[in-house]
Amino acid sequence: MASGKTKQHKLKNAGTFDIINTISVLCITLVTIYPLYFCVIASFSEPQEVALGRTMLWIRKFTLEPYQYVFKEKQLWIGYRNSIIYTVFGTLYNLVLTIPAAYVLTKKNLPFRNVISWFFFITMYFSGGMIPTYLLMKDLNLIDNPLALIVGAGVSCYNLIVTREYFSSSIPQDIYEAASIDGASELRCFLKIALPLAKPITAVMALYYGVSHWNSYYNALLYIRNKSYYPLQLVLRGILISNELSMSNMENADADMVAYLVHRAQMAQGIKYAIVFIASAPLLVAYPFLQKYFTKGIMVGSVKG
Repeated sequence: MASGKTKQHKLKNAGTFDIINTISVLCITLVTIYPLYFCVIASFSEPQEVALGRTMLWIRKFTLEPYQYVFKEKQLWIGYRNSIIYTVFGTLYNLVLTIPAAYVLTKKNLPFRNVISWFFFITMYFSGGMIPTYLLMKDLNLIDNPLALIVGAGVSCYNLIVTREYFSSSIPQDIYEAASIDGASELRCFLKIALPLAKPITAVMALYYGVSHWNSYYNALLYIRNKSYYPLQLVLRGILISNELSMSNMENADADMVAYLVHRAQMAQGIKYAIVFIASAPLLVAYPFLQKYFTKGIMVGSVKG
């Protein structure tokens, strides 16, 4: 009898936990999704409605004016092209450095393995700083050079650690030993065994590095002067600033000009949200195709067997 009551009590507690857990997850999901949802509805609403704060839940007075203004900028398409180039080649460059380095650091017979590991890990806490990095780029003739946005930083230490743990815990060492007995070299083991089995973590690292390159604008702000090399984020930043500064021209303006400038300032709000959506759209499209690799890549790589 007591055993039955205990079992019912456990089931009741489990049901309560499931309800609380479900509500918590829904709240977290809502808090996460709503900002992007708001950007979408605000970008398609009349600028005046956005400025008055009437677009909290749905679109008010549907309009494409913010997008029409943004898309008529020729520099926008140049920025899209540049960002795609920087993201694709920058991500490939990062993967070519990170994946082999992580594999090598799993080898216990590697000479000076701990020293090499600390050489990477110390960069998580200390860096040269902005000015030394700028001077280095200048000495390498990478100022106002697109290569500065591709080869500026080759390896993220955090990504290296995650990838190393994946190789250590997800691929049995017996496979390498069997291949070595059959006469396979270390390079052949990496190319024929480790690399094919590392597709999940490779996809995850590609997404991590790709997002970093796509969203980066600060390096371009420091190193790029020629507008034809601007990435998308820097182009969008310029469009946004030019609209926010329009109100500064209101002095000594007639009534029609004042009305136009007020409308322009209100439209800047819609443009701001349109820019957020335009910049996020490619990543939102790519993420579902890579999401299935996260469990295999991050979760498996983070647990030591």
